[in-house]
Amino acid sequence: MSPETDDDPFEDQRERVDNPMRRLFAEYGRENTFEFVVGVLASVAARVLDLMPPVILGLAIDAIIRQETSFAAGFPVLPEAWITPYVPATRDGQFLLAVGIIVFSFTAGAVFHWLRNWGWNAYAQQIQHDVRTDTYDRMQLLNMDFFADKQTGEMMSILSNDVNRLERFLNDGMNSFFRLFVMVVAIAVVLLSYNWQLALVALLPVPLIALFTWKFVDIIQPKYADVRSSVGKLNSRLENNLGGIQVIKTFNAESHESDRVDGVSMDYFDANWDAINTRIKFFPALRILAGIGFSLTFVVGGLWVINGQGPGPFTGDLEIGEFVTFILLTQQFVWPLAQFGQIINMYQRAHASSARIFGLMDEPARLAEQPDAPDLAVSEGRVEYDDVTFGYGDGETVVEDISFEVDGGETLALVGPTGGGKSTILKLLMRMYDPDEGHVNIDGQDVRDVTISSLRESIAYVSQETFLFYGTVRDNITYGTFDADDEAVVAAAKAAEAHEFISNLPEGYDTKVGERGVKLSGGQRQRVSIARAILKDPDILVLDEATSDVDTETEMLIQRSLDELTADRTTFSIAHRLSTIKDAEQIVVLEDGRIVERGAHDDLLSEDGLYAHLWGVQAGEIDQLPDEFVERAARRQAEVDAGDD
Repeated sequence: MSPETDDDPFEDQRERVDNPMRRLFAEYGRENTFEFVVGVLASVAARVLDLMPPVILGLAIDAIIRQETSFAAGFPVLPEAWITPYVPATRDGQFLLAVGIIVFSFTAGAVFHWLRNWGWNAYAQQIQHDVRTDTYDRMQLLNMDFFADKQTGEMMSILSNDVNRLERFLNDGMNSFFRLFVMVVAIAVVLLSYNWQLALVALLPVPLIALFTWKFVDIIQPKYADVRSSVGKLNSRLENNLGGIQVIKTFNAESHESDRVDGVSMDYFDANWDAINTRIKFFPALRILAGIGFSLTFVVGGLWVINGQGPGPFTGDLEIGEFVTFILLTQQFVWPLAQFGQIINMYQRAHASSARIFGLMDEPARLAEQPDAPDLAVSEGRVEYDDVTFGYGDGETVVEDISFEVDGGETLALVGPTGGGKSTILKLLMRMYDPDEGHVNIDGQDVRDVTISSLRESIAYVSQETFLFYGTVRDNITYGTFDADDEAVVAAAKAAEAHEFISNLPEGYDTKVGERGVKLSGGQRQRVSIARAILKDPDILVLDEATSDVDTETEMLIQRSLDELTADRTTFSIAHRLSTIKDAEQIVVLEDGRIVERGAHDDLLSEDGLYAHLWGVQAGEIDQLPDEFVERAARRQAEVDAGDD
């Protein structure tokens, strides 16, 4: 089944997470309390200062221009006795005081707005950084079968898109929430202190907006989960296609891949448009509800001022300045209510993203390390496999009852048909996986009983799938031995027969190799990888088709260097070119996950078994091979092809 038709690969992880937003604030918000407090307090101060100009304007109309009320008595909430000592007796003095308060409110408000933005941005950015790095650190600890089931684009979607959505909510969403919350509460207090009857009219839409918002949350939440899933699938498809662009071009498959990208992009379009369609209906409806409150306030307050008395059940007086303040503040009050929907929208997006993030963080690692595990101590480099059986978790056994010993300093070669379990055996040695049964020991120490870091520090691995990081040739050779000096780097490159071609590159060892080493040939990449292993100077060397991408002449040169490198250390070698391992002290032949032959090269040839037949294939003696061997080879290839499907 293609990736774009699968369910969300992180659905299981996501469903195990309870209250992801509460967990976000509990685990990461507490570490940034100072920035949070600055953001909250500055939001309160900035919003209060924003309310001063309309309040002072209304007060000036009634107290200074129309002189129908006392300047001191016109301040909302605060007792008149507190204000009177600071109010000038003359109209000019009161006017200048009003101007001064307005200028102060704008100036001080600008300062607190800056503090508010600094606090929330610092809070959001720090949490974003911590969440991303913690998620990546956790991802690195997961065992390899987790990565076998997930695509790179899906995991990149979590580390990039989902974490960025958290930052947008923590910055814009939290900033807006406290700003609007303070605005609504402060305006409500001011309006109630001026005229509680008219204030109730202005507050009338609040319950309806709350109910409407709750319903929106219930509808939009699963839609945003679908959007996050579709984004991950789209990223996976794009990542696969960009990584395989050479294959696409050489097979003239551009139109086919365009159709596949169009398909996953349309899935994302449909999911996103479904959420957008819900959202764009919600916000205008909120504005209508908010507008009703403003319109009712204007009608009731206008009739009140025009007629000099409250309409209908309303009683008491309403001054023109109070009415102006009411209109200005009601407008500032009503629209923030509508904007709460935007905050809810951001919250729901962040909720869906945080569930994926914490779902990944909570993914259990199959490989457990004992809390008091000692470091691996390599003395001789003796390796023992004792009745090892292993399968990749899908119920199918890959290797079964594997037992052999390799003395320190010896070379053991693993050969056999494709899919026989050769690479799997070496991955168990490096503890990429743990055996289901049996033990893998190094100098009598079970690899599960020592620290993983010390185990892998003692082993150098050269894979048939050479991977180079974006950076210079030097960066890639020193990867894992980061403190190596230039002399050691050059020596390792010479031993890997890489120094000559590196010297001919435009910038030598400082030449950028491109993404995945694309600027180098396959053979050059492999030689850089071998140089990396040589520089590490390990106790145990693992060569998995280490010369598969080089020509015969280069293979001869590298093999000469590897002979020197493997002379005094335990070496495991997988090779389909049997000529490269014929001098190994011990050759283990695998078929269908079991050991079928073992011995030295000449002994195995004399047995006329599987190894001898494989040697005959490479020697060009195909016509002399028995029919049974050919039939078994055809059957195995069919099984491999079926597995690829």
